[in-house]
Amino acid sequence: MRKFLMAAFGGAIAGLVLSTQVAGPLVAQEAEKPSVYEQLDLFGDIFERIRKNYVEEVDEGKLIESAINGMLTSLDPHSSYLPPDAFDDMQVQTRGEFGGLGIEVTQEDGWVKVVSPIDGTPAAEAGIQSGDYITHVDGESLLGLTLDEAVDRMRGPVGSEIVITIVREGIAEPFDVKIVRDIIKLTAARGRLVGGDTVVLRVTTFNDNTYDNMVDALNKAVEEAGGMDKVKGIVLDLRNNPGGLLTQAIKVSDAFLEKGEIVSTRGRNPQDSERFNATPGDIAEGKPMVVLINGGSASASEIVTGALQDHRRALVVGTRSFGKGSVQTVIPLRGAGAMRLTTARYYTPSGRSIQALGIAPDIIVEQPPRAPETEEDDATSNARRGRSEADLRGAISNDTLTEDEQRMREEELKKAEEAAQLRKEDYQLAYAVDVLRGLAAIAGAQ
Repeated sequence: MRKFLMAAFGGAIAGLVLSTQVAGPLVAQEAEKPSVYEQLDLFGDIFERIRKNYVEEVDEGKLIESAINGMLTSLDPHSSYLPPDAFDDMQVQTRGEFGGLGIEVTQEDGWVKVVSPIDGTPAAEAGIQSGDYITHVDGESLLGLTLDEAVDRMRGPVGSEIVITIVREGIAEPFDVKIVRDIIKLTAARGRLVGGDTVVLRVTTFNDNTYDNMVDALNKAVEEAGGMDKVKGIVLDLRNNPGGLLTQAIKVSDAFLEKGEIVSTRGRNPQDSERFNATPGDIAEGKPMVVLINGGSASASEIVTGALQDHRRALVVGTRSFGKGSVQTVIPLRGAGAMRLTTARYYTPSGRSIQALGIAPDIIVEQPPRAPETEEDDATSNARRGRSEADLRGAISNDTLTEDEQRMREEELKKAEEAAQLRKEDYQLAYAVDVLRGLAAIAGAQ
């Protein structure tokens, strides 16, 4: 469900696609018109000078594209010109399959900054992290290039190798990472059952398939648990989710809300403002929820987080999100290209804008660096576990426990061991699961 708007411009009809990934009428006073025309004449003069007198022959088409892109990129980091091949790539990405490294990037102070790596892609497997800066590609500096130009340098044939230079906070020197380009096939949402009673929904992006993938993942996890009545809560993991389609963010939010506003958008003109509301029905049947976010959670993922947080439908755990609070409209142009133009800001149900601020978690939980595992670590872990009376050969049984109670004790011990392992693998997720179980215990006692 992608929202299409239609606009007539210069006699041509162009479709508009509203997206969170990162025009009102132009009314000029009579006195300003000569100035605008003079500026356009100046542009024409410069173009002719370059075409005739530059030291080397220039590609006139590329020259015009660069001028258009320069005009758009001067507005904000998310507005840009999309040549035909880049426009095709963007349309393929929203369908959930494309070629590349598997990273969402933006531009900051002239450098390319990683918003987030995409789960299961070459970039994620190579250890690229949210917040990394990419300074060079195959030894060539990216400084001075537009974001689209930098992204073009990172594109290439599937199976080819690329070397990117990374600057990372906390590491003194830049370092190189080799990555082999591949076809990126996105499953937008996955689910799993933790501890037999907690559903974890991992949503990696917001493309055409996100809502359907998420519902399927939830249904499978609930079936594994033995029904929704066996589920204590749901963790919606939006960490390192760079965003995507606004329509999908609204559907995912609506899935867990019974009523109320989800998000509003406000453009330059009041009549362009829109408000999106939830419809009755909660696929989680009111079960407690925790949303996990971090600095790589941007745009559409922030819309979902803000809606669930403002309606007190979920506790938000993790670290502050990226802070992209603007909506881009993709406008197809003549010549098979398109322009991506920032046309609105979005606001959470309480009326707050997260632009350049991000969403603050209800509970801040940093993800500690994962230390390498060693045999000594395993030995220490076993020693801490210790021995108990039950471990002694010939120990008598507890005569106060029935067989059912004994089985329940063993299941509780198994869950505790699984929780300890999860804390070792993913501390933030383990914390979210612990919070959910606490909420479920409180609800059960009331």
